[in-house]
Amino acid sequence: MKIKDNYVFLAYGDSITKGIIYDDEKSKYAILKENFTSIIENKIKGPVYNAGKFGSTIIRGARKMYNDVIKKSPDIVLIEFGGNDCDYNWNDIAKNPDMEYKPNTDIITFRETLLAMIDTLKSNHILPVLMTLPPLDPLKYFKWISKEDNTNEMNILHWLGTKETLFNWHNSYSKTITQVAIETNTVLIDVRSEFLKYNNYSKFLCRDGIHPNIEGQSLIANTILNFIKENYNFLLQK
Repeated sequence: MKIKDNYVFLAYGDSITKGIIYDDEKSKYAILKENFTSIIENKIKGPVYNAGKFGSTIIRGARKMYNDVIKKSPDIVLIEFGGNDCDYNWNDIAKNPDMEYKPNTDIITFRETLLAMIDTLKSNHILPVLMTLPPLDPLKYFKWISKEDNTNEMNILHWLGTKETLFNWHNSYSKTITQVAIETNTVLIDVRSEFLKYNNYSKFLCRDGIHPNIEGQSLIANTILNFIKENYNFLLQK
């Protein structure tokens, strides 16, 4: 990467990138102003565009890539998808747990779409940076998707087998991101490992067990900034 005075950084992903948290007081989702992109922007040379979308999957991201990413001519793009891709329609499962269900994006399509995204960015002379997924808390998340309803809980658990399946399935998408980074020699920031250094990593997550809270967003920002400091120090303001 060329050394210059200014760099355009763009974060592309879902609600974690957007900075969505669950506001307990208002009992609804809200945008956190001090999200990881806004924290980073104060430290690096140049603007940081936040192109995160609530509920976005990697397929939607790939479709909108030209308008949301390429048109802005960024130097660096951080890619963060997977949380919605691995998700299921839990309402349907709660109603009828004996059917077969597919995730929003199956893991093979997820992998192929991520490979295509990386290829598009590199061919446009943009540096792609991948990010592993912050872990979910299976107990909190199970409560969330079953809406603390006994029948829903029973049916979803019948379909899942164990609550730990939620953690492992989500983790399989994060592992795919790591494998793709190694295969394509793409920069990877391992946010997940930083969360898992804490036995009580759930303290970094909202009540829904999947969205990082204000402390979680700060942990993501610090992980990214430490990575930049160690590997791309010239991107930081003096």
